[in-house]
Amino acid sequence: MALALTFVSASAISQDIVLGQSVALSGPASELGREMQFGAQIYFDSINAAGGVRGRKIVLKTLDDGYEPSRAEANTRRLIDDDVLALFGYVGTPTSAASIPLATTAKVPFFGAFTGAELLRAPFNRYVFNVRASYFDETELIVKQLVAEGLTRIAVFHQNDSYGQAGLAGVERALAARKMTVAMKSTVERNSSDVRNAVDAMVAAKPEAIVMISAYASCAEFIKQSKARGLLARYANVSFVGTKSLAKALGPLGSGVMISQVVPSPVSEKYPWVNEYRRMVTAKGGELSYTSLEGFIAARIFVEALKRGGDSSREALVRAIEGMRDVSLGGFPVFFSADNHSASRFVELTVLNRDGQVRY
Repeated sequence: MALALTFVSASAISQDIVLGQSVALSGPASELGREMQFGAQIYFDSINAAGGVRGRKIVLKTLDDGYEPSRAEANTRRLIDDDVLALFGYVGTPTSAASIPLATTAKVPFFGAFTGAELLRAPFNRYVFNVRASYFDETELIVKQLVAEGLTRIAVFHQNDSYGQAGLAGVERALAARKMTVAMKSTVERNSSDVRNAVDAMVAAKPEAIVMISAYASCAEFIKQSKARGLLARYANVSFVGTKSLAKALGPLGSGVMISQVVPSPVSEKYPWVNEYRRMVTAKGGELSYTSLEGFIAARIFVEALKRGGDSSREALVRAIEGMRDVSLGGFPVFFSADNHSASRFVELTVLNRDGQVRY
């Protein structure tokens, strides 16, 4: 008698909840990718150790894109073909921009990316969910502080891609609200620390403050070279720079450098879940950082959606996330709805001291 063969998908065979992630695990921005992945993984590990979500374990499949859009796009195609439940914790604006159209077409939720760019917020996309505040929120607070200090000649040093343009747009928007304009603009290429021309232009312009929209390697090199050239200016960075990595790269030269943050301090005593994060990091022998804490928060919120029924299908996950209205996860407010896919507008300013520590 002939046997009938039945073919089932990989997701039907596996009882795991599989998430896909594309981040830089190599190259100049690799610390950001590794920290984002680490923060999420330690939380998922804790959930799995406690039995998972209704007995199903969470698997985070992470692929290296080197912070390059073409590689992120290829990774995303692969992850979607692997039938992941969602795409989680991508790092970067250009890599997210290359991946979101694929996710949207496939109707795969794209959750908790490490970027504050408006392209993830407008126009509204049913499948894109943001945990962090936007670059508009960050640059507004930075400009507000600089103007309060009496600084009027405010320049921008930015990455020459969609991330840099997103941050620049935020600064221009904040300045325009105060009837001001950007005093000077200079750029650096993605994944490059060749800032000589940018420094030359900025030294010639002599701004009072420079808002920096790039990753830690290029920002550190820019600050080192411009200070060596005698430029006296207030340096301010958005959160994507990577606080821990920037502080390490600058050493004593980081004294006075401002950084906006979209999550609480990793050493904060205010939130019980930050204490939980610190215990888990210590147990894994890792280092505390704002970036890994953001990965931890994103994972925590995602698991809450899974527990609310989001583990059964992609559409169920979308509905579960949208149902998280006015949720306070350990004192950190989270708000999603059917027409609001940005959970938080939390932003605060920090400053580095000569010891590479953060002052609040």
